[in-house]
Amino acid sequence: MTEVSALRRPPVRQSVLVRSPRAHTFETFVAKMGAWWPVNPFSAGKDRVRDVTVERRVGGRVYETWADGTHVDWGELLVWEPPERFAMTWAIGAALTEVELAFAELGPALTKVSVVHSGWEKLSDEQLAEDCALPGGYLGGAFDKGWAFILGRLAGAAEGAA
Repeated sequence: MTEVSALRRPPVRQSVLVRSPRAHTFETFVAKMGAWWPVNPFSAGKDRVRDVTVERRVGGRVYETWADGTHVDWGELLVWEPPERFAMTWAIGAALTEVELAFAELGPALTKVSVVHSGWEKLSDEQLAEDCALPGGYLGGAFDKGWAFILGRLAGAAEGAA
């Protein structure tokens, strides 16, 4: 008999239903991220952020641009399959984690957007407990709450412009 053990540091998984066609929802995420992404608190520059850019190709950068022209990298695209999914590294602290977003078409104007944020095993227990944008870090559920909030903002932006 094979022993199965639970993942010590499972991925963060969140999803949201968006009343918007898949292609529009994907495009809202990628092209209009600077308009709807909650940069305060989910960015390095907070209120200084003027845009978020996704370079649309494998190896492309995802980065924020501040009002003074400063660029801060968020990560690099690992998978680029519009309008179905993309994956990227995520520059958090001392180690890169990975974020994959999937856009499933459930109907002509209904899309399920799912995020899987993985790679937590690369971080120490101390790093996992550190506060990130929200208090509590990974161990305290901050990333679960953060991704739920971010996906809710995406839904509002995509539905409002659909």
